[in-house]
Amino acid sequence: MEEINKKETAGGAGQIKQDDNRKLKTTVIVLAVVAGVLALVFAYVWYDRQQMINDLTVDKENLTNELIELQGEYSQLSSDNDSLNVQLDREREKVSQLLDRIQRTDAANRSKIRQYEKELGTLRSIMKHYIFQIDSLNTLNIALRKDAEQARLEAQKSNERYQELSKTTDEYARLVEQGSEIKGRGINVVGINASNKDTDRSSRIKKLRTCLYLIENSIAPKGPMTVYVRIKGPDGILLTSDQQRIFETGGEQLVYTESREVDYQGEEVEVCIYYSQEQKFVKGVYTVEVYTASGLLGTGDVLLR
Repeated sequence: MEEINKKETAGGAGQIKQDDNRKLKTTVIVLAVVAGVLALVFAYVWYDRQQMINDLTVDKENLTNELIELQGEYSQLSSDNDSLNVQLDREREKVSQLLDRIQRTDAANRSKIRQYEKELGTLRSIMKHYIFQIDSLNTLNIALRKDAEQARLEAQKSNERYQELSKTTDEYARLVEQGSEIKGRGINVVGINASNKDTDRSSRIKKLRTCLYLIENSIAPKGPMTVYVRIKGPDGILLTSDQQRIFETGGEQLVYTESREVDYQGEEVEVCIYYSQEQKFVKGVYTVEVYTASGLLGTGDVLLR
C-alpha cells in the first residue's frame, strides 16, 4: 500500500512538473510574440517618424525656396511714392527674418514649420495687395501724365492763341492809334506885307503865314490841341524868338518857331499860324515843318524874291 502511495506521489509530482514546463513554454512564446509585436510597432513608429521627418524636410525646403522666390519678387517692387516704399522695405525685412528663422529651425519641428507656412501665406497676400496698389498708382500716374501732357498742349495752344490774339490786338490798337492820329493837308506858306496882303518880295514881307487844314477824324481825341511850326531860313537855320521854345513829339524834344492852340472836335478845321521878326527877311527858300504832339503833319516852303 505504501508502495502504491509512493508511486502515486511520484506520478503526481511529475505531472506538476510537466504542467509547469508547459506554462513556462507558453509564457516564453507569449513574451516572444509580444516582443515581436513590439518590435514591429517600434519599427513602424520609427519608419513613420522618419517618413514624417522626410516630409517635413521637404516642406522646409519648399518653404525656403518659396520664401527666396518671394524675396526676389519683393525686390522687384518699386514705386515713386515714398510712403509706399517705406512699407515695402518693412515687408522685405519681414521676409528676410522669416527666411532666417526657417533656416535655423529643425525640420522635425512640425508646429513651427506649419506656423511659418501661415506667415508665408500672409506675406504673399500682403505682396499681392502692394502689387495692386503699385499698379493702381502707376495707372493713376499714367493718367495724370496724360492729363498733364494734354493740359500742357492746351496751355501751349492757348498761349499761341493768346500770342496771335495779342498780335492782332496790338495790330488793331496800332491801326486805331494810327487812325486816331490827326492829319493835316494843304500846307501853304506865304509872305504878308504891312497891308496884310500876300507878297513874295522879301523886302516888303513883315510876316510869314502858314496855313493848313486839320482833316476830319471822328475817332481822334477831341478838345484843345497845339499846332507847332518850325521855319528854316535859306541858310537852313531855324528861325526862333529871343526865348527858345521847346515841345515834345514822338518822344523827341524839338525847338519850334511859333505855335497856336486850336479846339479840335473831329471836324475839318483850318489853322493859320503867323511868324514875324524884327530883322528883314532875306531872299531864298524858306522851309516850314508843321507838328502836333503826335508827330509831323507835313511840310511846305516858299520862295522869297
